[in-house]
Amino acid sequence: MRILHAIRSDGFAGVESHVALLSRAQAAAGDEVVVIGGDHRRMPDAAGPGVRTLPAATVTDVLVAVRHWAGDADVVHAHMTAAEIACATAMLGVKVPLVVTRHFARTRGSNPVSSVAAALAARRVDAQIAISHYVADSIAGPSVVIHPGVEVSRETPPSTDRSSVVLLVQRLEPEKDSDVALRAFAASGVAAQGWRLDVAGDGAERPRLAALAAELGVADSTRFLGHRSDVPDLMARAGVLLAPCRVEGLGLTVLEAMAAALPVVAVGAGGHLETVGAVDGAALHPPGDHDAAGRQLAALVADPHRRDAYGADLQRAQRARFSPDHQARETRAVYEGVL
Repeated sequence: MRILHAIRSDGFAGVESHVALLSRAQAAAGDEVVVIGGDHRRMPDAAGPGVRTLPAATVTDVLVAVRHWAGDADVVHAHMTAAEIACATAMLGVKVPLVVTRHFARTRGSNPVSSVAAALAARRVDAQIAISHYVADSIAGPSVVIHPGVEVSRETPPSTDRSSVVLLVQRLEPEKDSDVALRAFAASGVAAQGWRLDVAGDGAERPRLAALAAELGVADSTRFLGHRSDVPDLMARAGVLLAPCRVEGLGLTVLEAMAAALPVVAVGAGGHLETVGAVDGAALHPPGDHDAAGRQLAALVADPHRRDAYGADLQRAQRARFSPDHQARETRAVYEGVL
């Protein structure tokens, strides 16, 4: 099958990683795959040598590229609203199915103009995929839920070989609830036991979060690492991951932690209920409740055997339910349904 993925982006975050992993799995299954969009330096490596990648930083870039490539594709697969609009416009008169993946639990469009354009573009869509039941329940129209997958991690050391590090990996933006993670770390008291908090990621909230760490008395135990390209290595060394964002569509970072057998303390909301929540005895806390998160963190720090058992349960769940091969097979079924 000839598949054309499109995303209006020159960055590389969760959605771009999603596209890259799916494309790699599809190419490995024998499909011809072209990806439009994503960081022109990182997307080729992430998608693999079997996938052709093209830059597309603007809606016009996507529109022009899709207009050129869509005629040779069996299916076009758009990701996020800007790419949906560009694909629907470029494919006027082109009898190729358009499939879209909805990555966020919100309506299409960020302003009245884009909302109208997105509503018009949605009429051209032949099938809609949601990355979680949480997203599917929050958007308009029928959708097929296909959970994203991540690669199996080969380096999963036991607690005794890991560092005394609590890890937070996410964009530092208001909707991510990063302050809950800092407050949980402070409330847990594990800093007094020699544990530190490493924050991997950057964003507008970083200055406020640095000030909050000082206010909470954990500045000396907190490191702001900025954007990192070695997150798998950080996860292989860390002891616990915090996942405080209550509106996460699913959370590739959490899936990567599960793959690495890294224990996760997550908010019991959003897509986390379908990932971490798939494990009996998962460390889930109410949204915004940093005291509950702190107690769960302290309990895990105090019990290395529990960390190992919990991490192993999370890893088994990831391998059984959240692999790129499984995602590619279910996505192919959607394609075949519209062809």
